[in-house]
Amino acid sequence: MYYEHFGLKYPPFKITPDTQLFYHGGNRGLVLNALVYAIENGEGIVKVVGEVGSGKTMLCRMLEEKLPKRIEVVYIVNPRLPPEMILHAIALEMRLPITPQDNRLQVMQALQTRLLEKHANNQQVVVFIEEAQEMPLETLEEIRLLSNLETTRHKLLQIVLFGQPELDNNLSATHIRQLKERITHSFYLKALTRPDIREYLRFRMHAVGYRGLPVFSPAAVRLLTRVSKGLMRRINILADKALLAAFADDAYLVRPKHICLAARDSGFACPRFFTSTWVSLLIVIVLVLGLWFSPYRETTWAWLKSYTETTFSANPETTSLAKPETTLPPISTTTTDPLLQQRLEATEQWLAKANGQHYSIQVMQTKVDKTENLVAFLRQPEIQPLLEDLYIYRVSRKGDVFWEMVYAQFADADSAVAAIATLPKILQRNKPFLRKIASFQ
Repeated sequence: MYYEHFGLKYPPFKITPDTQLFYHGGNRGLVLNALVYAIENGEGIVKVVGEVGSGKTMLCRMLEEKLPKRIEVVYIVNPRLPPEMILHAIALEMRLPITPQDNRLQVMQALQTRLLEKHANNQQVVVFIEEAQEMPLETLEEIRLLSNLETTRHKLLQIVLFGQPELDNNLSATHIRQLKERITHSFYLKALTRPDIREYLRFRMHAVGYRGLPVFSPAAVRLLTRVSKGLMRRINILADKALLAAFADDAYLVRPKHICLAARDSGFACPRFFTSTWVSLLIVIVLVLGLWFSPYRETTWAWLKSYTETTFSANPETTSLAKPETTLPPISTTTTDPLLQQRLEATEQWLAKANGQHYSIQVMQTKVDKTENLVAFLRQPEIQPLLEDLYIYRVSRKGDVFWEMVYAQFADADSAVAAIATLPKILQRNKPFLRKIASFQ
């Protein structure tokens, strides 16, 4: 629904694992590489622990993709198997010729024979057990016995346990302490920090085709960090719904109010700001009262009056709320270059009648104090055929003033995306991206 609004090819924050959107930050890439190393080197039993929604399933899918073809992956999707069934489950996944009537000894013999065959052919088998905290302790003990299958130099079967923190509690039980001692590596997926989340949002948006300034404001990222508690599944749910809320608001920047709407819709608590507001008000009252009874009261009031009169009379615009992005009048009376002046006037005429819901392609941005670079750019031979469709305006961001250049007008996002591919290399270098005309009109 909001994909065209933000110029996306497909959803950036799907709940189902998509390995094309795997985020290597937040220590996830390091854990993935360490898991590959441990399995390839026959390290026996490995454990991965993370909270609900921390990305264990995505890591599991990525691990399967990263492992070489000579390593066969066996999934155990039902961890609640009784100990007498775990061998049968692994044997069936490996397509061994066994029947439900075969006893434990027969299944173990068939399993060992197949593992030895694979070892002779320089192949390995690794078992992935998801939600391992749900596995009965007796079944975990059976897992330990499976790790005894080995040659004189190599383990025949690798085992990776993926579980929540309760798995550590289960492994602390006295009667399975031998299993705990067999675990050669333990990895923990920690919650993402605010910088991680900011980068995660940027990575996901760009991975699905977004080209532009950050969509999530710093305040939105701060609130998202608090509400999600750094858990990837929550981040995906909230980010997806926040983008939808921004789309419904016809906005191109996700703000805290959109995060709160997403949180309430998802049943997550959105922090209230009343407490901090009342605390701030109380501090102001205390300061005013302290000043009122201060011996320096008259001097201080006189200074404040002088300061406010000077400041606000000289700068009346400071009394209004600052916007994150302010489009300035497109005509600059200071420019002396006739070509730039002609494009500025053409831009003013175009913006006056352009449909704000249509799209344009931003192809360049440079500071106003580097106007000579813009003029030189306009005179490039590759630019001349496009000149009549290039529009230039000024924009202020965080105190700096920039020239921005956009190309043409398109009725829909698909047409604009197709046009990007036809732009000359001199424009492609700037990584052009879509913008709705209303965002700078």
